[in-house]
Amino acid sequence: MKNRGILFLLLSSFVVVNAQEKKSIDTVKTEIVTIITTYNPKIADASKIKRTPELTLSEKSKKRKLQYPIYSVPVASTFMPKTGTPKSVDLGKRDRIYKNYIAAGYGNYSTPFLEAALRSNNSRNKSGMGLTAKYISSNQDIQNTSLTSSYSNFNTSLFYKQQERDFDWKITLNSAQDKYNWYGIPEFLKQTAILSEIVPQQKYNFTQLIGDLNFKNSFIENGTANLSYFSDAYQSVEILGLVQTKFNFPLDFIDRQLNALPVNTQFEIFKGNFKKDYVGDSEVNYSIITTKIQPSYRFSYEDISFKTGFKIAASFDTENNVTNLLFYPDVEISAPIIVNFLTIYAGVTGDLNTNTYRGFTAENPYVSPTLFMTQTSEKQHFFLGSNTSLNTEFSFHFKASYKNEEDKPLFVRNNSKSNGNTLLTNGKALEGYEYGNSFHVVYDDVTTTRLLAEVEYQATPKITTSATVQYDSYQLTNENEAWNLPQLQASILGTYQSGNWYASSTLYFMGERKDGTYSGTFLSNRDGIHSIDSFIDINVNGGYRFNDHFSVFLKLNNILNSSYQQFSNFDVQGFQALGGLTYQFDF
Repeated sequence: MKNRGILFLLLSSFVVVNAQEKKSIDTVKTEIVTIITTYNPKIADASKIKRTPELTLSEKSKKRKLQYPIYSVPVASTFMPKTGTPKSVDLGKRDRIYKNYIAAGYGNYSTPFLEAALRSNNSRNKSGMGLTAKYISSNQDIQNTSLTSSYSNFNTSLFYKQQERDFDWKITLNSAQDKYNWYGIPEFLKQTAILSEIVPQQKYNFTQLIGDLNFKNSFIENGTANLSYFSDAYQSVEILGLVQTKFNFPLDFIDRQLNALPVNTQFEIFKGNFKKDYVGDSEVNYSIITTKIQPSYRFSYEDISFKTGFKIAASFDTENNVTNLLFYPDVEISAPIIVNFLTIYAGVTGDLNTNTYRGFTAENPYVSPTLFMTQTSEKQHFFLGSNTSLNTEFSFHFKASYKNEEDKPLFVRNNSKSNGNTLLTNGKALEGYEYGNSFHVVYDDVTTTRLLAEVEYQATPKITTSATVQYDSYQLTNENEAWNLPQLQASILGTYQSGNWYASSTLYFMGERKDGTYSGTFLSNRDGIHSIDSFIDINVNGGYRFNDHFSVFLKLNNILNSSYQQFSNFDVQGFQALGGLTYQFDF
């Protein structure tokens, strides 16, 4: 059976094959099949560059070396360490501060008082302007004076300022008008019949134009131009033109640790004349041109501060054909001995100072319009001092100095040209200042040794007191005395503020002074010395604030009602009281 099955399969396969051979042939041909798909590249597929290509760049495309310039702004190192620690301050209620105020008052001796300050700022164009004015007068004569002794002072100041991109500028116009009387006639003229014929009034007029420039990011820090005109009732005229500039030259290009070098320069033209001198009718003219340069350098080393510099001044007196070239030191050193408690300092300096007619009238309004004008050379000024702060309430300052001055001005009373019976001299009427009631200026070489002590004590946050004592010793070359200069001066100041109340008081002491006497009327020489007694003057100033706008004030002067003399034969007013009202506001 098994063999029959196998034989059957073989026969079947043979029959099938023979049957297929008899059909048409259907062949399968070889074809190329193209399959399109997304290509995903690999790093291994990339052909690597076998060499580095050489490229030629133009001059404009070449790599340049970068430079970073730093433009440093010159800053002067003017820091000076000072002993002491911050003091506690009782701020209390913070009051609103107003830019404008008007104060008016009235006092005995027929004394009206008016003061005002008006200011306006425009933040949009960064500008501002303002006006200040002050007037005070006394229209009642001083007791026991034979001539009119009234006075008046009127001062105004108008300014405009503007902030620019690279600098700020400001223009100021100042003016003043002062009236005084030469009322200090000698005793022998007080009971004479000529008093009614004397016209003692003097009037001073002052106008000043100032221009200020403050630069930003410049080696020129600031500059000031000043032109002033001064005159009086006797046709005296004085003109002063002054230009001052401060430079700050950077030195960091030498060494980055160096501070800037400040240099001050000054150019001055000074000219004036008096219609006559005191001796006769000769006109007095003066004309001086002065230039100055003052470099100085400040630096510190281990808490010790140094200032080293000098001043060079060239002066040309064109009226007298005199030229001077002067050199002055300008050196100072400061060192803390005990940090925050004791600091000592020392130095030497000097300067050339221009004496002006206006400056003399501010110090002594009773000078005659017949002065000789020259400059004062402060040849050497040595000083040594210390600042001490024991605690937050108590501080002390002491200073000793030695000063050598050439042509220092001194006030001396003029001799009278009248003997009490005459109003004429050489056929001409006497002027109001020719009755021994005015002063002239003498110049001498003077060395001054000075001791100065100052102390301040804050008893409470509301009460502060301070005291100053100054002693001067003079050595003169030609004159017998340091005319009208005291040897001893002292003052005590106290301030108080609590809530709406405020007050301050001053006690002032001036020692004995000397003035010259004459053997007869003009042209006699000085033959003696007159002593002007020392005096004490106490003044009190106080007030009360009702609110932020309104307050009242009261000023009391010469509370002791002392009858002392400001200058020889010039008595002062007795007890004085002046009260008024102040109003503060904004536009």
